[in-house]
Parts: sequence; C-alpha cells; structure tokens
Amino acid sequence: MTTENFRFYTKVRTALNIQARIIHDELYSVYGDQAPSLRAVERWSKLFREDREEVEDEARHGRPITETTSENIKRIHLLIDDDSYLTIEELQEKVTARYILKDLTDFQRAERVRICKENLSKFQQGSWRLCDIITGDESWFYRKQIGRKLSNAEQVIREDPPPTVVRQT
Repeated sequence: MTTENFRFYTKVRTALNIQARIIHDELYSVYGDQAPSLRAVERWSKLFREDREEVEDEARHGRPITETTSENIKRIHLLIDDDSYLTIEELQEKVTARYILKDLTDFQRAERVRICKENLSKFQQGSWRLCDIITGDESWFYRKQIGRKLSNAEQVIREDPPPTVVRQT
C-alpha cells in the first residue's frame, strides 16, 4: 500500500470522527511494520481535521532525498576506483545527478565557514590528507574504508589526540 493510500484511509476515518490511535491500530493490525507510525497518523489526522484536502506531500525545496542513495554512493566509489582523476562534473554526468540550488540561511553559511576552517586547520596540522575526501554540493565521501571497531583501534602517545574515526551515516 502506498503512502497516499494510508493517508486517504486516515482521511476517511478521521472524517468519521475516529481517533488517530484507533486508525493506527487498524492499519498496524493489517500491514504490520509497513503501516505508518502513530505520530504520522496523528499528524495527518490533525491536518485533515483542519480542512486539508490533499493526501500528497507538498513540494519541498532542496535536494530530493532519493538523490543520495546507497546505490549512487556505490557507483561513485566504483567510478573513483576506476579513475581517481574524475572531476565532480564528470561524476555528476556518469551518475546522472544534478545540482539543485538552495538558499542558505545565515546560520548555515556560518556553519559551513566554521567547518571549512576546522578542516583547513586539521589539514595544516597534518592530521588530515585532502586526497582522502571528495566533496561536492552537500555530499562528502571519505575514501577510507570503514572497518569494525576493533580494526579502528590504534596506539597513540598520551599527549596526542586520538585519531578521528570516520563513520558512515
């Protein structure tokens, strides 16, 4: 069942003055873990009580969530393994990704400047190598293979800070 179908069911049951908890329980009894969360049913039920008619999401600004997928990330890693001198534009063409303009708030701009200064400082101190990071748009790909916790263990001198462990999110 699609998200819109769940929302339409929620809309009809809300019009019949049925509580969101009961609607959620009905959906969960039929669809199990595929049913929307109680919070989602409550939110949509509230919107429908406030005279919302549409069950589709409203248009959003920024990059679509589906653009950064594990499939695209794997494709980028394979492309870089084949040719480490590819430009970001060439990667975008090969993965058929496109840049979507986004207006940044003052806080977002300041945060990006702070992060860049922090990265520059780490690079100048020699704790980072720029060749290990590929950046473009808002995506950062670390060329380091992330191992298990035990494989990340490393001996350090007491005065030195521990190395940064990069985690995939």
